[in-house]
Amino acid sequence: MNSKRIVITGGPGTGKTSIINKLEELGFYCFHEIIRSMTLKAKEEGNPDTFISNPLAFVTDPFEFNKQLLNGRLEQYKKGEEINAESIFYDRATPDVLAYMNHFNQPYGKDFMETCKSHRYDTIFLLPPWEAIYISDNERLESFEEALLIHNRLEKIYTDLGYTVIEVPIGKVSERIQFILEKIK
Repeated sequence: MNSKRIVITGGPGTGKTSIINKLEELGFYCFHEIIRSMTLKAKEEGNPDTFISNPLAFVTDPFEFNKQLLNGRLEQYKKGEEINAESIFYDRATPDVLAYMNHFNQPYGKDFMETCKSHRYDTIFLLPPWEAIYISDNERLESFEEALLIHNRLEKIYTDLGYTVIEVPIGKVSERIQFILEKIK
């Protein structure tokens, strides 16, 4: 079956996980974000004295960390080919890796860009920064100001890759889900 691949993206703390969890409760197939577990692992293996907003500051090899992240999201994409569902939701996608690398001024090769270009998603929903719900925690390390900058990087990379980005209005989870479901009809 040719499932619609729908990405829920946005800067940190915008409500992506709440939306993905609710979509899953409603019976939709969802791939969950993989960066939080990778960041926690990197933090545990790294020097806690270097704990700052960029998780790459406490990994031994930032490029390898990003490559693993890209490959993890690519693996989710490929697993999506096996799913028999009308719509599949992704909590972030391969282009998010490029947006974050751009944000942290980290170079990447043509292979990173080619992965994003050759594995296309159908619809991109971008959740805007929302200060009222923003919380930093052990895996979400960015300040709200950084979240705003990351939002802009995400919008730019998806647009540069030829996607039409649909911004999801701020509101209750149920309202946001209703907006998303109406747009994919």
